[in-house]
Amino acid sequence: MRWVRLCRKAPLLLCVLVILGIGCLWSPERSKPVFVPARFEESTLVIDPGHGGEDGGAVSPTGTVESHVNLEISTRLDLLLGLYGVNVLMLRTEDVSLHSPDAGTVRERKSSDLRNRAAIVESAPGAVLISIHQNSYSGSSRYHGAQVFYSNETLSADFAEYTQEILRRMLDPNNTRQAAAVPNTVYLLNHVTCRAILVECGFLSNPEEDALLQSGAYQTKVAFSLAGAYLGYKEGS
Repeated sequence: MRWVRLCRKAPLLLCVLVILGIGCLWSPERSKPVFVPARFEESTLVIDPGHGGEDGGAVSPTGTVESHVNLEISTRLDLLLGLYGVNVLMLRTEDVSLHSPDAGTVRERKSSDLRNRAAIVESAPGAVLISIHQNSYSGSSRYHGAQVFYSNETLSADFAEYTQEILRRMLDPNNTRQAAAVPNTVYLLNHVTCRAILVECGFLSNPEEDALLQSGAYQTKVAFSLAGAYLGYKEGS
């Protein structure tokens, strides 16, 4: 079961919270969750653990590989939202690239991987995309804090701003970063037509944040925050 796998990834306190939550969601007379929001029935939350395979993304001074952290947080988010009846599609569940077999060079494989991710998102019914990443800055180790990006302002700006506020409250009340439009160079968000955000969960170049992002407890906390943002967001609010 999803909650068993989640408990294996969470410290005791979080396990207790999850189990207590399940006690509120499940009824002995039923074989499915009591709370299955109607607004999720025809939608698909696509979770994109950024990078993967030979494309590990950013690497911290201690050797933390971004793609691994992305997958850990994404897996936890998948498990949590499964408890609420959310239809989740994970773009990858292993440390792999999603490039097509005929992609030859590293550049071709990277390009193919991104095109394939965008195609999967576009084919998902009622898709909403959350792409999970980690930030890094080579010029200084002082930068820190999660930040949310969006492409389509009409569809995604409100969701991005709401998610940014939840992350600030849950992870770092002193984080002054604001949700922002993603650069044109970010392929995935600029090649999907659904509501979509990219979440930079923290800076691997910051020693304190790098240590947190390696922690299973903190990865679960990030996932709880993102789950809360998705569940709590209401279009037009």
